[in-house]
Amino acid sequence: MSTSLPHLPTRGTNPHAAQPTSLVALAKSLWRNRQLIVQMTRREVAGRYKGSALGLAWSFFNPVFMLVVYTFVFSVVFKARWGIGDDESKAQFAVVLFVGLIVHGLLAEVFNRAPGLILGNVNYVKKVVFPLEILPVISMGAALFHSLVSLGVLLIAFFIFNGYLHWTAVVAPLVVLPLVILTLGLAWLLASLGVFLRDVGQTIGIITTVMLFLAPVFYPITALPEAMRPWIMLNPLTFIIEQAREVLIWGRLPNWTGLGIYTVVATVVAWVGFAWFQKTRKGFADVL
Repeated sequence: MSTSLPHLPTRGTNPHAAQPTSLVALAKSLWRNRQLIVQMTRREVAGRYKGSALGLAWSFFNPVFMLVVYTFVFSVVFKARWGIGDDESKAQFAVVLFVGLIVHGLLAEVFNRAPGLILGNVNYVKKVVFPLEILPVISMGAALFHSLVSLGVLLIAFFIFNGYLHWTAVVAPLVVLPLVILTLGLAWLLASLGVFLRDVGQTIGIITTVMLFLAPVFYPITALPEAMRPWIMLNPLTFIIEQAREVLIWGRLPNWTGLGIYTVVATVVAWVGFAWFQKTRKGFADVL
């Protein structure tokens, strides 16, 4: 895989210089570096499967395999049910479960990689005039690619089992968008902390696993005692998973008010994460 880079921006080369922290500066950076982001996202996706016999086909087979395993364990071994009806099949359980896995996988992939983004690209910090703030965006782009493949698997399975698709599926990107914004903000924060606190990279995998089981991925939220439901709702995955099932599985429109509030909070978190990254990046070269 080539390591050559396209033309990079020519702003100041002093790694200790103060960097802009506003959302406007972020938007300008993403637009200015859009071609670089696309090119490096493609390289990120292709590089993951380089040398394998099936290549990109693994991005299709991986979610299918995990879906089969989780479905067997929870619907056959543990006899879990969603309470859809007395005639609920394993196929119905599978597609409902898969929605939660897709949403969690999007967040987990970005989170798990974030602490090592700067550590794994030291040459960009020290030797190249490079817009470091786009590294989490590239990671998010790769995660979105895999999520889209998984979504395609879900829609194909749903159509095979039911013979139709809900028209509300077209608003699924709007449902996931707030989570993308929130995840990016936290990825900037984790990428910075990963430089100064190496233990972050060791603990984030534990955190994403806990988030998986403390969200309604394998069980409906109605299966929990009333007293516990508000705590599960604090998990940022819970609301998005529930709304994604509304549009993909149940054929209902999402809670637009809730999505609006979530988006506002996510935007604030994204700005704080980006500002923290920009404020601390001048110390990256010294630590590395």
